[in-house]
Amino acid sequence: STCACVEYYGKALESLIKQVKIMSIHGKMKHKRNKIFTAFRKLPGGILVCTDVMARGIDIPEVHWVLQYDPPSSASAFVHRCGRTARIGNVGSALVFLLPMEESYINFLSINQKCPMEEMKPQTNVLDLLPKLKAMALADRAVFEKGMKAFVSYVQAYAKHECNLIFRIKDLDFASLARGFALLKMPKMPELRGKCFPDFTPVTVNTDSISFKDKNREKQRQKKLEEQR
Repeated sequence: STCACVEYYGKALESLIKQVKIMSIHGKMKHKRNKIFTAFRKLPGGILVCTDVMARGIDIPEVHWVLQYDPPSSASAFVHRCGRTARIGNVGSALVFLLPMEESYINFLSINQKCPMEEMKPQTNVLDLLPKLKAMALADRAVFEKGMKAFVSYVQAYAKHECNLIFRIKDLDFASLARGFALLKMPKMPELRGKCFPDFTPVTVNTDSISFKDKNREKQRQKKLEEQR
C-alpha cells in the first residue's frame, strides 16, 4: 500500500529468499522506475514488490501470481491489479490477503466489480521467518528504521481506506501487526497514543545502540548524536 512497505519487504525478501531475483518499484523512485521495470520484464523469473504504480497500463509477460498483501484503497484498483496476470489468453492466479474482520470486502467486490472470489485455505507448515527479520533489524539500523517507517505508513494508509466501514482502524490488532512487521519496539505515533499492548513484547536491547552497517551513515549518525549531547 505504501512506498515504505515496498522498501522494507523488498529488502526482507532479498535476504530471505535466495536464488530468486527480487526487484522493488514505487512512485518515489521516478527516474529509476523505467530502468527497473525494463530489467524485470527481461528476467526469465523473479518477484516484483510494488505499490499501485504497477497496477495498470503495463504489460509483463507470463505473470503467474499477483499477491495483494494489502487490499487496495479502491475496488477498481483490485481488478486492475488482478489484470497483470492471465493476459491475452494466458492462465494466472491472483490472491488477496484479508483479516477475518475484513471478509465483507469480498461481497463488496462481488457487487461493485462483479468479481467472484474463492477462499484459499491457509498453507500449513509455514516457515516462521520473523526471527530472521528481527535479527536483521538488530544487526543493521537501516533495516530497523525501514521496518518502523513501513509500519507507520501501513497504519496511516489503513486509516484512509475508502471502505472505512470494512477496514476500521479502531478494530486493528496493532500488537499482531507489529509482530508481523517483526518490529523490535512499538513506534511513537498519534494512532497508538494512550494504548497498551500486552500482546507485544519489545526487545530488551536499547534500540539507540543499533548501528548502521553502512559505515558512512553510522559516522554521520554518531556525529549528530554528539551534537545533541
